[in-house]
Amino acid sequence: MNLKRTVIESLSKGLARVYRNQIVVLPTGGVHKVNIGCGLSVAPGWINVDASLSAWISRRPRWLIRLAYKLSGANRFYTETFYRDTLRNNKFVYHNIDFGLPFRQQTVDYVFSSHFLEHLDKECAQGFLKECLRILKPSGVVRIAVPDLEYAWELYKGGEKELMLHDFFFTGTDTGFSQHRYAYDFELLSKTLSEVGFRTVERKAYREGATPDLELLDNRADYSLYVEARPQ
Repeated sequence: MNLKRTVIESLSKGLARVYRNQIVVLPTGGVHKVNIGCGLSVAPGWINVDASLSAWISRRPRWLIRLAYKLSGANRFYTETFYRDTLRNNKFVYHNIDFGLPFRQQTVDYVFSSHFLEHLDKECAQGFLKECLRILKPSGVVRIAVPDLEYAWELYKGGEKELMLHDFFFTGTDTGFSQHRYAYDFELLSKTLSEVGFRTVERKAYREGATPDLELLDNRADYSLYVEARPQ
């Protein structure tokens, strides 16, 4: 691990402890939408919860945002203008889900999480989904998108073994949160959601479902599994 990554991960761990007990108090009434593990994949009107330094830096001075852009991996994928405008024009909450979700019980209408769950080991993923259930209103919806293990299996059977290993299990030299720690098909994800207490679990198509703003939030259509679940 290089020095820059070591420093960033150490800083992130320290910040996570500082913010571990925070509570985001939501206004009474209205529709509250929470996007968890979002990175920079956001939509207007959503509260974006992430444990990246980008989320923490979002309300800091412009010079600090510019510095963060240069030091982070974001400069490999986004322009500085996009990075700055996304952070400044959307609401981010810096929080590590190891400490639960920073919302009160039954206060959120929609939870969205895309290509995040597979980065958690099985036990941690169950804890995260329990937290989603806790913060959702009885009429609420959680939408989970993950790489589809069934699609990976089709790649394998079709002879695309190295592609499957690279795309689904991140076999490169990178370490840390970028690694995938578990995989799901619909049966596995549906079972996990039911076990933590969700009553209704449905498979959904790309950009189709009860969750708003899917035209902005859903991505990676070719190999993603989309599932929506409800407390009731």
